[in-house]
Parts: sequence; structure tokens; C-alpha cells
Amino acid sequence: MKLLVERIKQDGQALSEHVLKVDAFLNHQIDPELMQEIGKEFAARFADEGITKIVTIESSGIAPAVMAGLYLHVPVVFARKRKSLTLSEGLLTASVHSFTKNETNEISISKKYVAQDDRVLIIDDFLANGQAALGLIDIVEQSGANLAGIGIVIEKSFQDGAAKLKELGIRVESLAQIEALEGGKVLFKNDKVEELV
Repeated sequence: MKLLVERIKQDGQALSEHVLKVDAFLNHQIDPELMQEIGKEFAARFADEGITKIVTIESSGIAPAVMAGLYLHVPVVFARKRKSLTLSEGLLTASVHSFTKNETNEISISKKYVAQDDRVLIIDDFLANGQAALGLIDIVEQSGANLAGIGIVIEKSFQDGAAKLKELGIRVESLAQIEALEGGKVLFKNDKVEELV
């Protein structure tokens, strides 16, 4: 998605060979107009899949997921990373390790919001090692729902997450694919090396 790639070039920061900081528009400050375009793109890519529910994980997956839900006219359910007094019974749970935060969380969704007759689209902000996606897939499988595919805003193609998911036969649609992060530079798939500030 050209608009997203341009925004990463403009405002992204390669902090290391594994970490891309995009908090100017995606996972701290959110650009609503960019999220709207991302939502439209996901809706277009999955328009023929009969999606009835979108599932994501808090918190950075929520904005793109909500915009996709708006265009697909379906509800969005997000997995919580923290225990809540109001979310205590009838839970679907999975463990997810975050490389960026170096912590493992038990994520959970209420059974009443993802049912056997749902056709689910998973949306998340990043795909690196695939741990968040695998945790969400586990929850969808526990619910008995059917998984249509996974929409990823930014894929780190140099890590094995996408390959793991594709080996499982899962459709993965990534809007921006990064081949490498080296010395403050980002190399996009089918693109040239770009300096990042």
C-alpha cells in the first residue's frame, strides 16, 4: 500500500535491526485518515470472504481493525492482555510472547463475542515472529469459528512469522512488507533502501 509505505519512510524510525518505531501514526499517536485508508484496503482485499467478525489484540491493532470493520460492516472484538473485573467468565485464552516488550501475556476474549458460525478476519499492526497471530488463531479455533485470513499493517518479512502462517495454509495480506532494517535504513520488498530519520 503506497500511502502506508510513504508514511513509514516519512515518520518511521529504525531503532535496531529488529525494531521499527511507528508511534507517530500507528501505535501511540494515531492518524485517523491513514487508518481509514488502511481499513478500506483490508475491506477491499477481503470483500469476497463473507467476514462476520474481526478479531485483533489490544492495543495497536484496534485502530486499523475498527476501520476495516466500518467498511466491512462487521463488529470488531479485541483480545485483552490484562485481566478485567468485567471479563472473568466464559473466556477463550492463549499465551502470547511480545518480542518488543519481552513479556508474555495471557490474552482473552469472551466466548459470547466469537461464535461457531462466525467467519473471522484477524487484523494486527505488526507481523514479526507471528506470536500474536498464532495466539489469536488459537482463540478463533477454540471458538469453533472459521478463519478467513489475517490482515497485517506492517510485515517484517526478514522474520519468520509470515512463513509460519503460510505453512499452516493461512491467507496473509500485508500492506507494507519490510525486507530489512539496517543502520537507520529500511528496505521494503520490491523497493530500494530508504534512509529513516
